[in-house]
Amino acid sequence: MPRTRSLTPKMITDFCRLRLKGVLDEQEVAAVSTYLNGLLELMAFPPYRGKWIDWAEVSGTAGVDETRLRAARYQLQPIFDALSRNVALEDASEPVRPPKTRLEPRTSNTLVEPKRSRRGPAPKPIVEHPEPFTTEFDDLPGFGEALNMHMRRHGDTVRHLYLALASRGEAQDQRTLMKWCTGQLLPMTARSFVVLNNIERRYRLPLGYFKAKLPHQARAIRGVTLSGLPAAERRRLAWHLPDDFLTRPKAEQEEILEWVRRVIISGSTDYRVFQAAAMRQRYAVRFTAFQNAPRPPAPKPEDEVSDLDAELESAVVDAPAALDAEMNALLRFKTATLTAFGFQRNGVWNEETASQKVEHLGLMFGALASDPRSTVKGAGVPLDSVCFAMLIFPAVWDWYLQWRERRRGFYTKWEVDMLSVVLSMTRAETGWMRQTPALADRLKPVANMIEQDEIDRVRADWDAACDAFYKHARHRIREIERVARIHRDPFEPIMPVLEAASPVGEYRKITEEIMRLMPDERRYPKPAAEAVRSFLMLRFGMHTGLRQRNLRELLVCPRGRTPTSERHLEDKKRGELRWSERDQGWEVLIPSVAFKNSTSSFFGSKPFRLVLPDLAGLYDAIEAYIDRHRARLIDNAADPGTFFVKSVKRTSADASYNQNTFYEAWRLTIQRYGIYNPWTGRGAIKGLLPHGPHNVRDVLATHILKQTGSYEQASYAIQDTPAMVQQHYGRFLPQDKAAIAAKILNRVWEAA
Repeated sequence: MPRTRSLTPKMITDFCRLRLKGVLDEQEVAAVSTYLNGLLELMAFPPYRGKWIDWAEVSGTAGVDETRLRAARYQLQPIFDALSRNVALEDASEPVRPPKTRLEPRTSNTLVEPKRSRRGPAPKPIVEHPEPFTTEFDDLPGFGEALNMHMRRHGDTVRHLYLALASRGEAQDQRTLMKWCTGQLLPMTARSFVVLNNIERRYRLPLGYFKAKLPHQARAIRGVTLSGLPAAERRRLAWHLPDDFLTRPKAEQEEILEWVRRVIISGSTDYRVFQAAAMRQRYAVRFTAFQNAPRPPAPKPEDEVSDLDAELESAVVDAPAALDAEMNALLRFKTATLTAFGFQRNGVWNEETASQKVEHLGLMFGALASDPRSTVKGAGVPLDSVCFAMLIFPAVWDWYLQWRERRRGFYTKWEVDMLSVVLSMTRAETGWMRQTPALADRLKPVANMIEQDEIDRVRADWDAACDAFYKHARHRIREIERVARIHRDPFEPIMPVLEAASPVGEYRKITEEIMRLMPDERRYPKPAAEAVRSFLMLRFGMHTGLRQRNLRELLVCPRGRTPTSERHLEDKKRGELRWSERDQGWEVLIPSVAFKNSTSSFFGSKPFRLVLPDLAGLYDAIEAYIDRHRARLIDNAADPGTFFVKSVKRTSADASYNQNTFYEAWRLTIQRYGIYNPWTGRGAIKGLLPHGPHNVRDVLATHILKQTGSYEQASYAIQDTPAMVQQHYGRFLPQDKAAIAAKILNRVWEAA
């Protein structure tokens, strides 16, 4: 006798209607009842976590708030347990026993077993493309809902769909299919997406139909085996591989990997190739300035290892105490509010400029101290002999300039800038080195560069040595400027944007792509928060035209709180995002001293103030980010107070951005959403290459130049001067100028 089901849909509906009344409202009761009946129909277990139900997963699938479900857990637990027992009984039901076989003798001595017959109706035949019961249907938005609906349209159960796929060697685990239908699992692996494509072909649906309904379409696929690659590289590549990567021919797989590495991961410019090779050759001297860390103790002679490989000896090294003291004296001279008694100077360095000069001088000293046998092929100067006084010897500079030319293949403006820095240090009356003759006390002879008699002459007449270098440096600057070439073209990564009729409109497509691929916040709260942050990074950059430092250090004042006073912002040299009651909008206020070009005529000692426009969902994104997304990113770390924060993980407990991490966050956004990938169909702009936040200033300036032809108006968008726009930011070609003129002249003919 067939087993009768102990739990029926009517029993579940009645239980929910009677037991949940007063605990949940009618819509929530109906949603829970529908969810339980769906599990019963598929004979699927509810999601458990220990002895209790996993209410977070039930909430995401049933569409009922988790806190409401937890409040009603004691009323809900009995029906969930009853459903689990019912499914368990079905799984453990006794199989139908075959009739006892009877052996009948034949005329020969062999025994023949009679043919067995199975009870019950004949199994449903398996066809490749079942005919749907109806050709009209409502296209449901959810993945599990759509899969269930199409299975019902074609008369498939989970079991029959599994058998149909298995008959063609395309099977997925039956329980996995069941959990897809109930919403307990979602396809995430390469094999799962192959099965989805097979289901789409079975039901004659467009390829990619089910994937478009997943709550997180832009996530990296799992299960792609790329042997021989480090785990970090596999994770980076997986984001940009098509779902059917494993089923493609080997040659096509290699082509895809080569394209992703060349275009998306590294960028295909000549400068990127040079930079990637140069980054593998470390040769800098590291100073304590801007490190906020104590200097490690110097190694004892007995701890030194004499047989180190030459490559390892070329790594970054800490500056000796004497050299570090000289650097600190230079920084005090150039950054102090008032110069020390007896010294004069012309101009000061802000923190960003000082940090850059420390880095560049560290690279020069590192090249001088590197081993000639290494790939760096340095000068081999003993580290304790490296000092600032070496920089007034023309032979030292000639070696360094020619060394850089050999590495790069040509001279650039970088060499001119380095010469100019030391040129200003030796200038009469205001140069730091000119006013510090004691630097010569640390000079030591260096083979093929500095002889002892030269050291004696320098110590005897320091001013004459500075004058000789000053003359030599000016001559070298003129020679290099004549042949210098541009290695890093800042426009190259964003050329498709700058060539568009509306560069800002073209760049805006990236933000639209982010919103199109936005993960479901209920199921993927942290990826959704990261996507909203990426969206706001680009939108803030396009609306404000701020430099990276001003963006990443922008503070936030939630609506309803008292904004920070302008005086305190000046002390911090930071801006703030706050709600303006007067303008009824989100306002960005930044004191002029926080800008790199704070003395520019653009500011006139007045703060930068801009009310952001409430366009294209910007305000909704800001309020959602401040209300919940930002807190999810910070997690349990200390709140740095800035608007943009990092995703805190086990490997990074600090939520604040620095120059490198903010650049990488912007670049990662461009890689995932900006660059069009022909293999996946994701990405907004064909031909775009990875780039950082500074390029958005080029986009804004070029857009206004194309629309108005005015360098003055273009400078307003990026808080700079027309001369700076003309020299560095705007890409205003002759055809763009001719187009503006033609537009005005054509009006004569149009009016005729």
